Amino acid sequence: MKEPPLKLQPSCDDDYDPASLTCEEALQRLLEAVRPLDGQERVHLRGALGRVLAERVVARFDVPAHTNSAMDGYAVASADLPAEGIGELRVVGASFAGKPYRTELARGEAIRIMTGAVVPDGADTILIQEKVEERAGHIRFEAGHRRGQHVRAAGEDLKAGAAAFAPGRRLSAADIGVIASLGIAEVAVRRRPRVAFFSTGDELRSLGEPLGVGEIYDSNRYTLYGMLTQLGVDLIDFGVVTDDPAQLEAAFTRAANAADAVITSGGVSVGEADYTREILGRLGEVRFWKVAMKPGRPLAFGRIDGAWFFGLPGNPVSVMVTFYEFVRPALEKLMGTTPRLPWSTPARVTHALKKRPGRVEFQRGFLHRAADGQTCVTPTGDQGSGILSSMSQANCFIVLPLDTARVDAGAMVDVQPFEGLL
Repeated sequence: MKEPPLKLQPSCDDDYDPASLTCEEALQRLLEAVRPLDGQERVHLRGALGRVLAERVVARFDVPAHTNSAMDGYAVASADLPAEGIGELRVVGASFAGKPYRTELARGEAIRIMTGAVVPDGADTILIQEKVEERAGHIRFEAGHRRGQHVRAAGEDLKAGAAAFAPGRRLSAADIGVIASLGIAEVAVRRRPRVAFFSTGDELRSLGEPLGVGEIYDSNRYTLYGMLTQLGVDLIDFGVVTDDPAQLEAAFTRAANAADAVITSGGVSVGEADYTREILGRLGEVRFWKVAMKPGRPLAFGRIDGAWFFGLPGNPVSVMVTFYEFVRPALEKLMGTTPRLPWSTPARVTHALKKRPGRVEFQRGFLHRAADGQTCVTPTGDQGSGILSSMSQANCFIVLPLDTARVDAGAMVDVQPFEGLL
């Protein structure tokens, strides 16, 4: 008598799981669901770095406010520039930054001028000092100069009344410098999202605790802490929660009541002790929980009592991959700024790569320029999802598409650089 077939569940080791979303579908669902938070505050400009602007910043005056010199040299009128041969002008004064020459320049005259100093009326050109010979109160110079050279016009950076920045911009170091140049000391920024996070698992121990047989130190909370801190959110660390349904449910409830978003690591696969999906379904809703990717297939997304929930896998590399591919863009939208979606660039791979069709793989690599000038990427070695050191050694993800199987050495692949990401 023929035995009935085994009833098996899809696993992270399968080539293809029809219940899994593609990476594109998962990201689209996340970004369609999440909406920016309400609330704002005024902060001093130095405290605005990395914050999301909540108001329009307008130039109240021209920047620069006056036409000034871009070089040390001499301010002259272009009408006095010779078409050929040698020109000669009389030096009648000097203009320094903050101490302008206040008399209109007459024909045949020049003034000594320093970088940033106001160009006087009657002058429209700067002769740099290296191209001029000064002698007995006069300057001599060859033909070949052009009108307007080395002059910075008033308002060439920003015109009075022009919008410098729109709401929703995440302010960089250059941005706060521009705002300072407008004389603005405080700006309105959006409220930071509050993000609660914790790890799940009986095997996890916090730093400083002794390890028993089969136990490991919890690294995921530290990588999450680093990634969330770089993102600029307010953090609430709930520590390690054991694989006990009552404790997990209590932790989910406390975290959701305290935060705008909750992130967990571990407990979202199909093991007997993985209770997250069941509890989430009871407390809120699950919008999806599997993505066709490696590492990181078990990825839960949903809602608990008004807080967004992101259930990340337990393997250390999976936590980082899923955070940067999905959680970070979602949190940036929650912050009220345009999500920075991962971008890719082509590179030539130095070693052959293997994968199974049916899922996108994010392998770790080192992007570099070869001796022949080509942009190349070298895999960091073993690509196991538990090898966290591969993330430290890498500076990019090698992204292998859904249907790809083998990639030969020398082939072109897409890579996502970590610069600006990690």
